[in-house]
Amino acid sequence: MAEIVVAVVLFLVSAAAFTASFMYFREKGFLLNNAYLYASKQDRENMDKKPHYRQSALVFLLIGIIFLLNGIEVLTDCGWLFYAVLIIGLVTVIYAVVSSVKIEKKKK
Repeated sequence: MAEIVVAVVLFLVSAAAFTASFMYFREKGFLLNNAYLYASKQDRENMDKKPHYRQSALVFLLIGIIFLLNGIEVLTDCGWLFYAVLIIGLVTVIYAVVSSVKIEKKKK
């Protein structure tokens, strides 16, 4: 019974991440991006938000996939999905860092 509850919570978090990703691909909603959050109010108004929306959309898409795979792993008890989650997590971190550097270089 506990596995089902954990899987449902993981699926709900995954659905929330997919929803956020969908909204960010459409460039709608509050932008959860460090560059945007740490910018001053004046910088936010003048900022080109498109690359930040795209970056956040891809990161939330990958996070949604991670939580979805974790939920499936909890239900099916497949050990190999753990490695898929690790690989996608690593790809997510690398993408976030590389894309942040590229966005900053493009800005200058």
